[in-house]
Amino acid sequence: MTEDLLPLEQEPEVRGLIERALAEDVGPGDATTLALVDAGSRAAARIVARHELVVAGGRVAAAVFGLADSRLRAECLVADGESAKAGDAVLRVEGPARALLTAERTALNLFQRMTGIATATECLVRIVSDYGTLILDTRKTVPGLRRLDKYAVKCGGGTNHRIGLHDAILIKDNHLAFWRQKNRGTLADAVRVARKAYPELKIEIEVDTLDQLREALPGKPDWVLLDNMSPATVAEAVAICGGACKTEASGGITKENVREYARAGVTAISIGALTHSVQAADLSLEFE
Repeated sequence: MTEDLLPLEQEPEVRGLIERALAEDVGPGDATTLALVDAGSRAAARIVARHELVVAGGRVAAAVFGLADSRLRAECLVADGESAKAGDAVLRVEGPARALLTAERTALNLFQRMTGIATATECLVRIVSDYGTLILDTRKTVPGLRRLDKYAVKCGGGTNHRIGLHDAILIKDNHLAFWRQKNRGTLADAVRVARKAYPELKIEIEVDTLDQLREALPGKPDWVLLDNMSPATVAEAVAICGGACKTEASGGITKENVREYARAGVTAISIGALTHSVQAADLSLEFE
């Protein structure tokens, strides 16, 4: 494990997210549990993996239980970033039965999504491992959940791209449409203007063709985004760059073709599906 996987659940942003999620689900009270479960009842339960997966969000799930009722005690049995097999218990929780039942769905919703992202990421990282290619996430995250989504990508061995619009410059085709509309210069000029405005930030520019790539390179971008190119065209683009900048392939890349793109020699491959359409992991809470 690395330092960047240290206590996510202690961040105020994440605690606030959990509190809002609990409030959304519980409202004025868990009517079913209040009606049927005695106030003094206690229980213990385990969250169990239903298939092979990479765990992410165990500490977040534990924090859900703790914020629902401070008397609930949760223990992560498999650390974030580690693998589990079908049937493995990944978390155990015990305490007041009412609180455990009330927090169950919120804990599982977050835990299953994060674990699904980590598992999908690890699969892609493993496929391209022979080439040393980075697997990047994108900003295609559920609004409000970006911190958790990107943390889960890291748990799967992936690399975070931009956290938001503030920490790097990515000049995309829509930006360039306005740039060209004003006849303000070449793609290289666009990079230079961005560099002058934000000299402290890394600058990446999106190109759709090899001609656009050649036009952009004199501006000395840190990265070029090779958008919706075939693996063969990506390989040509990498050769044209000649190590002058880092290269990122994006668009239409899946588990089935990601190895071809890695073989083309790019520095990194970004895949929006890691977070925008991930399949949640199958985790089940079982009472002991």
